[in-house]
Amino acid sequence: YSRTLQTSEPNEFDIMLLMPVARLQLDESDDTGAYYYLTFKRNPKENNLLRFLDEDGKLSSFKMLQALREIIKREVKNIKSVEVTVQRKKPRSPAITLQIKHPPAEISVDIILTLEAHQSWPSSTQDGLKIEQWLGTKVRKSFREKSLYLVAKQNKKEKVQTGNTWRLSFSHIEKAMINNHGKAKTCCESDGPKCCRKACLKLLKYLLEQLKMEHTKELEKICSYHVKTAFLHSCAMWPNDTDWHWGDLDHCFQRYLGYFVDCLQKSELPHFFIPKYNLLSREDKACSNFLSREINSQLNNRFPIF
Repeated sequence: YSRTLQTSEPNEFDIMLLMPVARLQLDESDDTGAYYYLTFKRNPKENNLLRFLDEDGKLSSFKMLQALREIIKREVKNIKSVEVTVQRKKPRSPAITLQIKHPPAEISVDIILTLEAHQSWPSSTQDGLKIEQWLGTKVRKSFREKSLYLVAKQNKKEKVQTGNTWRLSFSHIEKAMINNHGKAKTCCESDGPKCCRKACLKLLKYLLEQLKMEHTKELEKICSYHVKTAFLHSCAMWPNDTDWHWGDLDHCFQRYLGYFVDCLQKSELPHFFIPKYNLLSREDKACSNFLSREINSQLNNRFPIF
């Protein structure tokens, strides 16, 4: 799925490369409930992923990413119509990034290796996805029946960087919620009432993008996922379509922004699907404080950045 919420000219895309896998055993690698070691429940002889197991029988995200990288590098050489290069590996990033030079612009494409397992979600997600008041109990149940996604992501909390942790990903569910965001099924459809939910998300994403360009070092720990998570919490807190009238964009944006700044000041932003996982850890407090000061100054000066 590509990043459809780009605010300016779209020049960055995410592609999740889905690999269906047999039943996995998930063992938490720390207390966040987001990072896991994976082993196969049964080791079938024909399983072509066995060569990516480490000596303990854990599926190595590092080995799999490396192999995928080699395949992509090889394939890219065959592309003659445009100039495509594979960017150097970024430490701990789950993505393989392609730079595509194509007049008049350059685009970058992140390819994210994602395992897809048809099995129930782990217990850390049990109390997450609080959308009953917003999208309904039935919708929540149907989401929780969807596959489990795991991305090849290094856990930086690991004592020894073994390169074999995987992180849960819910981007398929997030996308579905953002696309079908109304409590009433007709919200934002051609003949239905228009709300400002997506506009609010785009505005805050744009605000963060601009601030990150100005203060790259100070804001390196904050990313658009923080903004998206705060957005989903806001939708759940203000569940009615009348809470997001198109005509009230200004008020709605400031309310969502207020909630986000509150999270920054408290250094507390629970993951939307894994409530015990705090996305704004204490050690990034300086970053959070810096951003909340910047946002407040934007607010008080009527957003010169826009």
